Amino acid sequence: MYKGYLIDLDGTMYNGSELIETARGFVSELERKGIPYVFLTNNATKSQAEAVQKLIAMGVETSPENMYTSAMATAAYISTHHRGASAYVIGTSSLKSMLQDAGLTLSEDEADIVIMGLDPDIDYAKLKRAALLIGKGAGFIATNPDRRFPTEEGIVPGNGALQQVLIETTGVEPVIIGKPNEFILEGAMAQLKLEKHEVALIGDNYDTDIMTGINGGIDTIHVDTGVSPAEEVLKKDVLPTHTINNLSEWSI
Repeated sequence: MYKGYLIDLDGTMYNGSELIETARGFVSELERKGIPYVFLTNNATKSQAEAVQKLIAMGVETSPENMYTSAMATAAYISTHHRGASAYVIGTSSLKSMLQDAGLTLSEDEADIVIMGLDPDIDYAKLKRAALLIGKGAGFIATNPDRRFPTEEGIVPGNGALQQVLIETTGVEPVIIGKPNEFILEGAMAQLKLEKHEVALIGDNYDTDIMTGINGGIDTIHVDTGVSPAEEVLKKDVLPTHTINNLSEWSI
């Protein structure tokens, strides 16, 4: 039915460190049939190579050209719109390195921009520094809006939930780079090299994955393996194109 796929990671391929077994078989079938695909993830904590390595360690055969992350999209956005700027970055060392490569100068004192990605070591001091810089006029960019994401232990706070501290403090809404916004979709589609009508987007999160497809004019496949339960998704005003329990139910 489709010539290619955009595939979410968290809640679609795995939950934390636990692989969703039906997802591995699905990717194996794509590889066997030579069907192009790109993993499209809002996770900005890892580099392209690190994100791919996590899948490979789980037994999923894939390669870096099949990965597009919100960190990559944020770096592309910075390279286009803010090359040469200074930035205070909340996030992992991998995100900071990618943004430096895109042309940013990292700073903790004065900054043109505050960029926020998920930081496992987030604390009050970092949030305070970011709020003060935004209050002084720094721009505010967020890698993604995910309020929560699934792990092997259960649902935990995401970058979007932590962003609310800065939004409530400063009254400033960030520029969001990741799903469901168009900028990350454009980068992934350029990597996939197919037309929108030829592609389906697969994901578990209605607010990010499914809305990316709805906003971007791409068919969607909701899988009931992560954040958004099927019974809630089926009550939405705009439904996914397809809804399945897991990827073993999808024929390619």
